[in-house]
Amino acid sequence: MKIGIAGYKGRMGQMLVREIETFAGLEFAGGTEADDKADPLFEKADCIIDFTVPAATRQHIWLAAKHKTALVIGTTGLSETDEKEMRDAAKETAILYAANMSLGVNLLLALVEQAARRLGPEWDIEIAETHHKHKVDAPSGTALALGKAAKAGRGDGRFMTDRQGKRQAGDIGFAVQRGGDVVGEHTVTFYGAGERIELGHKATDRALFARGALKAAKWVGGKSPGLYTMRDVLDL
Repeated sequence: MKIGIAGYKGRMGQMLVREIETFAGLEFAGGTEADDKADPLFEKADCIIDFTVPAATRQHIWLAAKHKTALVIGTTGLSETDEKEMRDAAKETAILYAANMSLGVNLLLALVEQAARRLGPEWDIEIAETHHKHKVDAPSGTALALGKAAKAGRGDGRFMTDRQGKRQAGDIGFAVQRGGDVVGEHTVTFYGAGERIELGHKATDRALFARGALKAAKWVGGKSPGLYTMRDVLDL
């Protein structure tokens, strides 16, 4: 299976190129950078992995649809409008999108949704996340995905991304820290009367995101058109 890497000279792109060599059945088909024309890569690759920036990903979504090329998206900072475009483009090809490609984080998402469903709105939910000092988006895409999982499980609630104003029942709060070279740490705490539950994940090696993306690419290659997630890959 031929894998193309959008932004292959970036930090994650280089990591993906290295990790491809460790995956049986995968080969590096080439890559693109910011000013490159991406059409030729979409023509020859079976699947493209995209860890770039929203502006580039918006173009790649429609190139994938045009060439019927599978696409794995790990770009952060995408909007709800971008996600709608993914759903539209996914009518033409298989697209897999995940805010975090870690297998452990995606299992955590499923556990958070299940816990929120079981515990109900009487339990308060707080999401704490820490990343390296160069991380731009805050809260991170993973933290927001955890919030969406909690909200989906409970069927109510709203996000509070700061500590201004009085907290209302059902609010899902976020606490953000940035510093050093922390790869990524996320903790979801459920606060009940006289007890609390903590579910969390700590990443110590960025290569785990590359391995997760390659596992996703291997899974999505050859799939029918549609918008998939890592939870589909893990059968969660």
